[in-house]
Amino acid sequence: MLKMSSRGRARDKWRMKKWYTVLASSAFGNVEIGKIPADDPSKLYGRVIETSLSDLTGDFSLLHVKLYFQIIDVEGDVAKTVFKGHDLTRDYLRSLIRRGSSRVDGIFKVTTKDGYTLRVSATALTRHRAKTSQERAIRRIMKEIIEAKAQQLSFDEFVQQAVLGKIASEIYNEAKKIYPLRKVEVRKSKLLSRPPMVKQEAPTPPVPA
Repeated sequence: MLKMSSRGRARDKWRMKKWYTVLASSAFGNVEIGKIPADDPSKLYGRVIETSLSDLTGDFSLLHVKLYFQIIDVEGDVAKTVFKGHDLTRDYLRSLIRRGSSRVDGIFKVTTKDGYTLRVSATALTRHRAKTSQERAIRRIMKEIIEAKAQQLSFDEFVQQAVLGKIASEIYNEAKKIYPLRKVEVRKSKLLSRPPMVKQEAPTPPVPA
């Protein structure tokens, strides 16, 4: 009786796998972000896919923005995702640091108006060394703007404004009134929880006459 080699078994197992197209979340237009193989679609659930904002937009200057998407549904050969978070590369953050200036960091937990909870980290870099009281004031502005945005916006809208720089720009415009700034970034975000899915109730049957 012939025995199949381990290499042959591995080859057969690979042939059994099917390729699935992974789509970005709705906040990023459901564009394709890659293809991954699996022998069972149930094994795709929960997997996190990393890409860059540059890959999604074609803008090479955004290569330092890393995006993470988690697979939450599979329909046919398409895997759908939810935005799991983003961060900026260490090399990019290091390039922003200047001697004789201050770095002001803030970490905030917020909930969007449609019930998604995130942890958001922001960083402001001053032109010169700031006083402790000025750093506290800048951090307070970060908190106020990020929390207000979360209350006003849906999850998709908040994610877009955080990743594409609109929230950082608003923080910059307000905080520079406290002390001259060189740069503000929302450097990291992470989805902590999603609202529970609302089950649709079956329609009430008509009352017989």
